Amino acid sequence: MPAEVAAKSSGPVPHSSLASQHIRLTSHASGHGALPIHWGAATAAERGPVVGTTTKRSHRNVIGTHSGSYSVYRALAIASGALSPRHKADLTNTSPTDLIGPYPQWSEPGRIVSLDPWGAAVADVFSSELAAGYDIRPTIAVTKAHVILPEVIEALQSGRLKADGKYLTAGGGALVTKAAIEPVWYLPEVARRFGCSETDLRRVLFEETGGMYPELVTRSDLEVFLPPIGGQTIYIFGNPQDLANPAVELTARVHDECNGSDVFGSDICTCRPYLTHAIEECIQGAQRGGVGLVAYSRKEGRALGEVTKFLVYNARKRQVGGDTADQYFARTECVAGVQDMRFQELMPDVLSWLGVRKIHRLVSMSNMKFDAIIKAGIEIGERVNIPDSLIPEDARVEMDAKMAAGYFTPGPVPDAAELKKAKGRELDA
Repeated sequence: MPAEVAAKSSGPVPHSSLASQHIRLTSHASGHGALPIHWGAATAAERGPVVGTTTKRSHRNVIGTHSGSYSVYRALAIASGALSPRHKADLTNTSPTDLIGPYPQWSEPGRIVSLDPWGAAVADVFSSELAAGYDIRPTIAVTKAHVILPEVIEALQSGRLKADGKYLTAGGGALVTKAAIEPVWYLPEVARRFGCSETDLRRVLFEETGGMYPELVTRSDLEVFLPPIGGQTIYIFGNPQDLANPAVELTARVHDECNGSDVFGSDICTCRPYLTHAIEECIQGAQRGGVGLVAYSRKEGRALGEVTKFLVYNARKRQVGGDTADQYFARTECVAGVQDMRFQELMPDVLSWLGVRKIHRLVSMSNMKFDAIIKAGIEIGERVNIPDSLIPEDARVEMDAKMAAGYFTPGPVPDAAELKKAKGRELDA
């Protein structure tokens, strides 16, 4: 059972429910009321619910809590008295707007290890458990929206896109189904994906989060972890059920977050131009009878973080000789220790959740993403590169470096001499 240790108060506690001022430790086996999880089971009933809430701790059957890094804001809300720690979500009318699955991939061994395939259907598939008092929260939400981007409006005005009222409005709004997905890791298979032992994975996760989750090393019976990281959002252009039909043309882009470019239009990289180009391709694909998909993952700065990314920008532009493609990856490695921490091994899980077996047109030049998708058993047809006209001048350094490192290109691969030609803008220019 969880041990309770009395703690001395260092000041007033705002919320009356915290008056006991006990610290609950969860380093010992629970044994009361926690439902088992059988990962990869063919049905929700056999699999069991993911219970990461803290309203009744004896019901918890995972390590961590819902909402990733936002769980810290929930803690602030409780500490300040704005939120009751006993609050249970009212899931009335929150059901998905579109049905996703179930698909065979949901129960194929090792196919989906980083998200809960039943996470959008909690209110339905675990209704009896909810009625019995288990506080089960969805880890996936599916809704509909209009996506309005200036680049799409420009494509409509120039005639590259045509409004049809079904996929694209006359005002330039793309009609989409979108889903937000929280990470849910099944630790034994996550370890297998990365070629390490589960014991080593648990130990390093525990140590590198500063001992944040002691259950990682004390509760080997808990195999599911809700990591404190960002999730992903998917945007579907067309019928979501068509994603699982290999006979229907699928245009897809897997995009990793880049706040500077995606939101603010920074021109040091190609992220936003490639993203908006992919959206245009997805709309065209849906209009010719196919379906489009953009999967957007929160992995800022190649999962190194935005502070590290900006430090690298400074290092690149202040180095002797200026910002050149031949030193592009070296500057990142000097600051971060690695060139990239996105590790695309887990990325194909969302495609498997959607039932995808074939991507006819992959709007990506990344060799790492391509290799991960192929390794997951998903067929790829055509690869669509970003047009040269969309590459900002200051981003030529990045693009040349990536093509030389193995990124797909229909043209020549830059050699050592070519990599020295492109120069990035100076910091004060």
